Amino acid sequence: MKQVDKTYKKLIEDIGVTLQEKRENAAIAVNRELVAANWEIGRHIVEFEQHGKEKAEYGSSLLTNLSKDLKLAYGKGFGKSNLYLCRQFYLQYPIFQTVSGKLSWSHYAELLTVSDDLSRAFYEKQTIAENWGAREMKRQINASLFERLALSKDKEQVLALSEKGQLIEEASDIIKDPYIFEFLGLPEEQLVKERQLETKLIDNLQQFLLELGKGFSFVARQYKITVDNQHFYIDLVFYHRILKCFVLIDLKTQKVKHQDIGQMNLYLNYFKEEENTEGDREPIGIIIAKDKHEFLVKYATGGLSSKIFVSKYQLYLPDQKQLENKVKQILGDD
Repeated sequence: MKQVDKTYKKLIEDIGVTLQEKRENAAIAVNRELVAANWEIGRHIVEFEQHGKEKAEYGSSLLTNLSKDLKLAYGKGFGKSNLYLCRQFYLQYPIFQTVSGKLSWSHYAELLTVSDDLSRAFYEKQTIAENWGAREMKRQINASLFERLALSKDKEQVLALSEKGQLIEEASDIIKDPYIFEFLGLPEEQLVKERQLETKLIDNLQQFLLELGKGFSFVARQYKITVDNQHFYIDLVFYHRILKCFVLIDLKTQKVKHQDIGQMNLYLNYFKEEENTEGDREPIGIIIAKDKHEFLVKYATGGLSSKIFVSKYQLYLPDQKQLENKVKQILGDD
């Protein structure tokens, strides 16, 4: 009887796995058809315009009338804003073969809100590479990920970032400045203690990992090390799967001091000697602070063999227009 029960239970599980797999495949197929349909709708609208009938800018009578008549003929789903997005979709991707089957219409609807071609290309490639959902991609767009990464690069590197996405080959490739922690929901004016900030980040680990970027795996918080009978606690320890190294993070809710950099150097040297195993590369240290003095960081890290980076954090989304202007300066666009 028990054997029959196990066999029956296995039958239920097998049917469940099959249903789940087929439902996921069906959802992917429906999404592909939706993307294709919206591209075709956009093509029809643009071709109508090209015959000199009427310009379908947002707010035009063409889109207003088209929305009303399509709703009467085919039901919901033909709002004026959606028709405008379809038109923009075709204009941005006039060759359908360049449209990725890995992205949903929700992805493309969000990408079309990004006016800069370089920035949009980056988010498209990065979304595919990191398998972001539409919500995750929107968060990265709002947090100006492309601009924050671009600020530490020259013109050629910015263009490569747009064409290929973020390539992680060395320690500096994983660093952001600033890090954006708006997902914590903490008011900017609120005084936050370091342990409180650490706890909030761990409570929102999925969002924190998204902000850190591709390749980070969480290891521990308050990682205890002992040197000469003195105990030290590293706020957060991660392992980077691509760079094959530990990443140690120290959180500071005030301006970073030179002693903080010296302490991180101690942590990194300890990890090199005591924690690294065969195949591990040199560990990386990141001090994420409320504020920093560039010259202090430069002089305190100068000459150190350890890979130490100091970045600021913000509890609010950055001024996107300001960051865009800085990137344009790098590119030499007036």
